[in-house]
Amino acid sequence: MISAESKRAIESLCPEVGEEIIQDFFARMDEDYFATFSPEEISTHIRMSCALDPEHPAHCRITRRGEGEFDIIIVGVDYLSEFSILCGLLSAFGLDIRAGMIYSFAGQTSGAARRRPTRSSSKLKAPQLLPRKIVDVFNIRLKPGVAFDEAKQREFEQELQTLVRMLASGSSEQARERLNRFLTERIESMEEQLSGLLSPVEVRFDNQLSPDWTVMDAHSEDAFAFLYAFSNALSLRGIYIHKVEIQSVGREARDRFFIADPRGRKIEDEKEQEGLRTAVALIKQFTRFLPEAPDPAKAMRHFDQFLDKIAEEHIPERMVSFFAGHEGMNVLAHLLGSSDFLWDDFLGVRFKDLLPILEDFTKTELRPGKQSLRRQLAAGLWQSSTFDEKKGAFNRFKDSQVFLIDVKHLLDPQVTLMDFSQALTDLAEIALDEAAGICYDRLVEMHGEPMRADGSQAPFTICGLGKFGGREMGYASDLEVLFVHDGLGRTRGDKPIDNGLFFEHLAQQVVEFIDAREKGIFHIDLRLRPHGKAGALATPFERLENYYSEHGEAAPFERQALIKLRWVAGDEPLGRRVEARRDSYTYSGAPWDWENALHLRRRQTRELVKPGRINAKYSPGGIIDIEYAAQYLQLLHGKDHPELRVTNTLEALDQLRRLRIISEVDYEMLREAYLFLRNLIDALRIVRGDASDLLLPEENSEEFKSLARRLGYRGRNWKLGAGALAADIRQWMEKVNSDFVARFNSPTLASSS
Repeated sequence: MISAESKRAIESLCPEVGEEIIQDFFARMDEDYFATFSPEEISTHIRMSCALDPEHPAHCRITRRGEGEFDIIIVGVDYLSEFSILCGLLSAFGLDIRAGMIYSFAGQTSGAARRRPTRSSSKLKAPQLLPRKIVDVFNIRLKPGVAFDEAKQREFEQELQTLVRMLASGSSEQARERLNRFLTERIESMEEQLSGLLSPVEVRFDNQLSPDWTVMDAHSEDAFAFLYAFSNALSLRGIYIHKVEIQSVGREARDRFFIADPRGRKIEDEKEQEGLRTAVALIKQFTRFLPEAPDPAKAMRHFDQFLDKIAEEHIPERMVSFFAGHEGMNVLAHLLGSSDFLWDDFLGVRFKDLLPILEDFTKTELRPGKQSLRRQLAAGLWQSSTFDEKKGAFNRFKDSQVFLIDVKHLLDPQVTLMDFSQALTDLAEIALDEAAGICYDRLVEMHGEPMRADGSQAPFTICGLGKFGGREMGYASDLEVLFVHDGLGRTRGDKPIDNGLFFEHLAQQVVEFIDAREKGIFHIDLRLRPHGKAGALATPFERLENYYSEHGEAAPFERQALIKLRWVAGDEPLGRRVEARRDSYTYSGAPWDWENALHLRRRQTRELVKPGRINAKYSPGGIIDIEYAAQYLQLLHGKDHPELRVTNTLEALDQLRRLRIISEVDYEMLREAYLFLRNLIDALRIVRGDASDLLLPEENSEEFKSLARRLGYRGRNWKLGAGALAADIRQWMEKVNSDFVARFNSPTLASSS
């Protein structure tokens, strides 16, 4: 208990504070608090507590203690995760916590308690009861080479207020994410390796020392940011921290935490203790790898969810050991810190299938060959007897293969963008062919085979368009396809139907068979079929011939879209006939409406790009200018040069250079710009999981910094990296735009068409 003499001393040191406030403070603090701090220090804490208000939910006092050492007092309203955020903020400024005492108490504050005393009232009145408060006292030492002058101290206090205000508004997750990004950026600028966080930690629980709290002792190497990593692990697990005693003894950290579970109860169950011990050790180690992640905030959030998943799934010890090791942690940092979209894919793969993928991704071929893929898929399907079982096995195989391709692209420096695109294309072709085969067999069981009038079987084929047709798939690419069948007639079975209806059902079933998020990877898009949404899902070949003809109904942009058409699955002879129809129509040499095409391009810029923002696809100089440039030239010269009738943009540029339709200098610029923009677009898509959202983040945003890191613009200063990326984007888009305008606003080109 605090002595009467100490009480009088404290009261005399803060005469402006009401007696009720002081008495309440005495009643709510632990006894050892009064034994730890002097009356002068306690009176300071009380005055700082009374000065709290909604605009300033925390106050800070910094005192130089000696060369490179400071005492930092933080008094504020108590929020979940606050202690870990304070520890992280101290680490971000290069402040190594050597000792400290952290207390929480149910304090009081009100408008009256914040007013200065007046002549008529020399004492502050007792205020209303508000949330718990904290008194945190840290003794810190500067890391070598770190400055903590007045300017840095002001910056520290400003960031402290920002983070605590976020906690006050209920945005604890956003506050943690802001802190994780800020901390990782500062750690990289200090060239801190955080290797000490890999050292083991000994955790002991005691439920006898305190009547209200579980006492947890943590002993480990006294590593930089250890206290942040450890307390953050507790916060992520929902553990409430009431009090902390921080002590460094030589090279060892000896910290004692007084804690409770999320319901405010002691942690007495041995399984809960062991689960918390494991989670704390893994999160502490994972913190070491945050600088490896493109977005450290996403990485930490997903890792916490990953630990929940491990607990739910009862993961084998071998798998836990892999993820706890250096290689496993490094892999997880890259994957979990890349995107919410990829995290969803991560969860979509059964955990028992994850370990071989992540362990052996460097040894696994990115493109094992179509026959190998077919065999693997067949092996996954052979035990399935019903249609639904086949659908489940098929999609599990597809999802695991997509995830493996993503992992290879993200983590294997040998994998190029073109390798990545081709691997996705190979898988898509096999998947479409197999899905169509399974759905076809099901319909045949119901209605019999579709037959022509002459008694032969009516064929169907699938052609790819867009990025799929061009073998240019990337993250979140959908499958733009065209279903075509040939031959009027009816099916031969107990419940016969017209062939047209049979193939309409087939197209619909294939769309439903391949599970995919809307606007996500492998989502089937049929909008480029004749008549668009108003047309049949499966087009009869005769109708396709009439639609894509000199006097047909196809719009000019549909003629251009057919440049990307290519047979991908189903009956090959029919697919080749569709390609031949494309050649005779698209490359007929008929006049091309340049004015209409350029008007469409200007409309895209005007209607699809937000004012003042940059869209990597549609803004002037976006990737579509390179694609359209190649396609316009293919349309113009494809009749006389069959080698130009290719679906891939880079192949088209190669042929245009070989034929000297574009110069060597222009070719090199367009090719480099195309690869740059493709990488930029893929980096955006992996974060957003949406192929259509290609608006660049604001240059000064955290998202843009993460985008720069994802693209390899790394260094000690994230802001400089982001600035370098922004400069490169402007440079390449200006070059592409200048080339496009000069090439297609030319009167001679327009007249030559």
